[in-house]
Parts: sequence; structure tokens; C-alpha cells
Amino acid sequence: MSESLRGGVIGAGVFGAYHARQYARLPGVDLAAVFDPHPERAAALAMPLGGRAFATLEDFLEAVDVVTIASPAAFHAEQALAAVKAGKSVYIEKPIGVDVAKVEAVAQEAARRNLTVACGHQERVLFQVMGLFDIPAQPLRLEAVRHGPPSDRSLDVSVVLDLMIHDLDLALALSKAAPVTAEGEGAVVRSDSWDTARSEVTFDDGFTALFDVSRVAQARRRTMKLVYPSGELEIDFLTREFRNTTGFALNADFADTPAAKDTLGASIEAFLAAVRGEAPRPIVTATEAIAALDLALAVEQGLTAGA
Repeated sequence: MSESLRGGVIGAGVFGAYHARQYARLPGVDLAAVFDPHPERAAALAMPLGGRAFATLEDFLEAVDVVTIASPAAFHAEQALAAVKAGKSVYIEKPIGVDVAKVEAVAQEAARRNLTVACGHQERVLFQVMGLFDIPAQPLRLEAVRHGPPSDRSLDVSVVLDLMIHDLDLALALSKAAPVTAEGEGAVVRSDSWDTARSEVTFDDGFTALFDVSRVAQARRRTMKLVYPSGELEIDFLTREFRNTTGFALNADFADTPAAKDTLGASIEAFLAAVRGEAPRPIVTATEAIAALDLALAVEQGLTAGA
């Protein structure tokens, strides 16, 4: 596939704009189209980047080779299924959806057509360049904190599907064990669903993980502590620094790598490489993203109202 791929973005909001700019700048792909229920928003995003705005999903899909879905999460599965049925590989912003069965239908249809489905859990890029996935041991415990101030974005889903799902995906990537229980407390503060949540998840090999998230915090905080038999690793995702007493060699200069400086770009490049057959898989597959969604929904079910 030597010709440039025609990239299309569904959703002309903040995240859609991030993706559209990536398609406009990356080699081997052009921004061809943007679809949004509000045509004026689609045009305002697409035209300055050399793309076209489309008023219907059907016309949009005819104009592209690959699709990014950056619409509200409730529409992800429906739009992704339409894309793969039209023969297009898809990159879906996290969460991959809100219903496991519907997203599994997308994955099955894509597999039947030999199409790529990727999901935007970009923190995995940082773990890759740090060398965390190369550690020859599994952690005993994980503690993740992800707090942010109030925002009008992503209020269509709970803070579990909005923020915690990043760290749920990382926990699943680090452990080969399966989660068995999820219990915790949450609070509804400014939306129709959980705005804060604190959940402890246990895995069938004894691995435990504590997740603490808030989208109504006074300040941003994004940290993770990993406890190994040989020591501990403490990561600050905001400063891009870590403290390592495990004895395992990690890349202390990971923040200076191109991938760490642009995790979205690295994730999309990996998706496009998989589409072209230049890589065996994207950074996060549909199967992995579905596992994170499944765990997130279990965490939601295990929450009780706290003080």
C-alpha cells in the first residue's frame, strides 16, 4: 500500500481535532474527511487541514480508507460497526464503547474482514519507551491516582470510563492474571454518574490494584506506584519522572523520546503501520480495549456511594 491513506475523523470536538491534525501531518496519510452531526463544526475542522466535511456517515465512509472515531462514547460501537462493514480499519478513542457485547460485534466483524481495530489508550506508549513491559517479573501491587479539575468534556460517561480506564488498561497489560473482584466507593458531584471513585481490584494470582480517580479535584495529579518483589517503582505522569528501586533497568530519559513527547502521534502511527501490514498489531488491540471496558464496568457495578 504505497499511496497515502485517506484518513477520516468522526467527531469534530476537541479530541477529533487532535486526530485530524495528526492525519494532516503524519507521512503516508492525508486528512480527507471529517464527519460531525453539526456540519459547520466539521467544515471548520476539515477545511483548514485540506479535508472535506460530510453531512452523512455513508458519504464520509466512501471518502476514506481509515477512520478515527472521536465522538461521544455511546456512539463508538455503532459508528465503528458501520466503518468496518464499509471495509475501513478503525481507531477508536477510549473507552472503546460502553457495551461489551456491541464492541465485541465490531471486533468480530473486523476480524472477519481482516481489518485493524485500535483503541486510544496512549499511556501504553509511555510504558513501552520506559521499558516497563520488558521487566521479567509481574508486580505484586499497583496503586494509581488520576485526578483532574472540573471539565465539560466526557460527562456522558462516569469517571471510571473517563479516567480510571487508562490505569485499568495498564494494570491488565502488566499482569497476566484475571481480575476477580472489584469493590470501592464513589460520589456523584456534578454529572449524572460517578465523578469520583476509589476501587480495589484483586486478581486471581493475588495481584492487587488500587485506583483513585476524580474529575472534580482542585489540582491535577497522575501517579502510579508499582510494588515488585525486588523493590518499588513510582511514576509521575505529569512531570514524566520516576523513582526506581526494583533493580530492573528502565529508561530514565524516556520523556525525551519522540514517542513520549507525542503519545497520540505514536499511537496513530502504530495503527497505520498495522493497517499497511508493516506491523503485526497496533499498540492497543480491540481485544485489550474490550478487556479494559469489561473491567471498568465491573468496577462501576462494585461502587457504593461514599461520603
